[in-house]
Amino acid sequence: MSENLIIKGDSKKELYENLLPQIKSLVEGETDLIANMANVSACLKDTFNFWWVGFYRVEGEELVLGPFQGPLACTRIRKGKGVCGTAWQEAKTMIVPDVDAFPGHIACSSLSRSEIVVPIVKDGKVTAVLDIDSEKLATFDQTDQKYLEQLAEALA
Repeated sequence: MSENLIIKGDSKKELYENLLPQIKSLVEGETDLIANMANVSACLKDTFNFWWVGFYRVEGEELVLGPFQGPLACTRIRKGKGVCGTAWQEAKTMIVPDVDAFPGHIACSSLSRSEIVVPIVKDGKVTAVLDIDSEKLATFDQTDQKYLEQLAEALA
């Protein structure tokens, strides 16, 4: 794949269907997870203009900030804390339409209003999470979940 995305589509579904094969092609030949996470963050931010897109990697009993696109972020998150820590603990995708209504939400930025966190599972174990924040309420839905879970599988 070239270093340029070809973004086409009017709907969220069309954008994901156009983007996913390009991302899969991009990560397919690269064995370095950090490099792949960096490029995936850039591709998602570029395509959807989300407020914040990035990864947290499991390091012992914490999630540690990995590659991201967007403003300054929290560096470490404990298991079960906030949306990211909960997605890690439960090993399931979390869609939060209003982060202020999520018990224990960690506010890395007061501008973040909604969030989706998708665990990356390898050999039955969560190794990282993909975290995406929006400055608008209720940005994320089942369409995002479907395609971002496919993306997480490709990264695992």
